[in-house]
Amino acid sequence: MLHTPPPRFLTPNAEHRTPDYLPLALSLDEVLSQVEFSPPTRILFGGEGIGAISSYVAGWMASRRIDVIVLDGANRFDPYAVSSFARKECLSPEGLLKSIRIARAFTCYQMATLMGEKLQNAIGRAQKPWVILLGPITTFLDEDIPEREVRPLFERALRGVEFLAEKGIPFFLFQAMLPSRSKRSYLTKRLFQFSHLVLRIGLGDEGPRVTLEKGPTGFEIPDSGLRIVNHGEQAEH
Repeated sequence: MLHTPPPRFLTPNAEHRTPDYLPLALSLDEVLSQVEFSPPTRILFGGEGIGAISSYVAGWMASRRIDVIVLDGANRFDPYAVSSFARKECLSPEGLLKSIRIARAFTCYQMATLMGEKLQNAIGRAQKPWVILLGPITTFLDEDIPEREVRPLFERALRGVEFLAEKGIPFFLFQAMLPSRSKRSYLTKRLFQFSHLVLRIGLGDEGPRVTLEKGPTGFEIPDSGLRIVNHGEQAEH
């Protein structure tokens, strides 16, 4: 069942980077200002602090009266990040939290079911929601699950997402990346391939910063004079 979690309190850390190399690093708010106007159907945020940052993004969505569904496979959804965003925007934390529906999965079988038929049923009762997948591969890392089951189950889950994305439902995927030596690092590679836009998150002292790892050339930030660029292009300031 999808439900709204009770609020608790934890302030997310974040990162500030101003590299003089490509790709251009931008703040999280700058990136969100772009996707508000033309959200990619499958956008992946990988890197650090995905729990707090995905929760902040859920609050940002709710503040724009977007119907938000969170599928949490990492057990990292942080209601206080929503509350923190609400206070920054002078909004009611309780009001934002009530507009976010969340379902948690503790096994890869549950996660595959959530990303498939249960999500389709939930979306059937909503008005074009935006979906956050928090830790879409996390439950698939359980070493007790036989390797022969992992890949087909994960592909089944992705097919459920793809089916809804083709109907215009935006998906925001947040995943802590695996070390390349992990025997299931192929799941990260598959998620990268599956996503239309991939942004890497770094954390520091002054706010989350993101850099483009995959996406359309000329991903523009409205009214800022900035573009996220691929390697080999020049960044406009």
